[in-house]
Amino acid sequence: MANVTGRPDARRERLPAPLGEVHAAVKIRRNMAEQTQGTTMDHILQEISAVGRMLEGMDNAMTSLTAEMKSMHVDITGFQSRVTGLEQRVATVETHITSSLDRDQELIYLCSKLIDLEDRSRRDNVRFFRFQENMEGADIHSYARQTLPKLSGLTFDPPLEFQRVRRLGPKQWDEDSRPPPIIACLLRHV
Repeated sequence: MANVTGRPDARRERLPAPLGEVHAAVKIRRNMAEQTQGTTMDHILQEISAVGRMLEGMDNAMTSLTAEMKSMHVDITGFQSRVTGLEQRVATVETHITSSLDRDQELIYLCSKLIDLEDRSRRDNVRFFRFQENMEGADIHSYARQTLPKLSGLTFDPPLEFQRVRRLGPKQWDEDSRPPPIIACLLRHV
């Protein structure tokens, strides 16, 4: 390797050919301060230019991001109004369900009460079978009041009183068929 000390021109002469050619293409500055100042300024300008390009890219990205966020905000606002509508509908349905359950409980109570009342009203009913039709005449109440003590062989004090007396079912036109029974609801019994 050759000695490379001395003036810059002399250094070029003493370098091997390939290296000398490379160095001849590079502009060598006369003093170190000038070289450092130019390099530093070029470097700073390059960095500022790079930062500017990055900021432009970031500005484009921010514009795109802002547009996308505005679109998402519109979508979220739409979803919010839908959810609010659904919540109102659910609240209405819950109110109807609660009132329906209350009505169902009341209906169950009233049905059981009706069944109980029907059963209680039937407890006083007495059925009589095999009384031919038209035997009672026009007044079935007086017929039942007179006939029942005779048939049973019992005396009633006070006499039997009926709330209602009637035949069950439709009239039979056939003489051979069994006549419909008579049902009597006692007004008082002991």
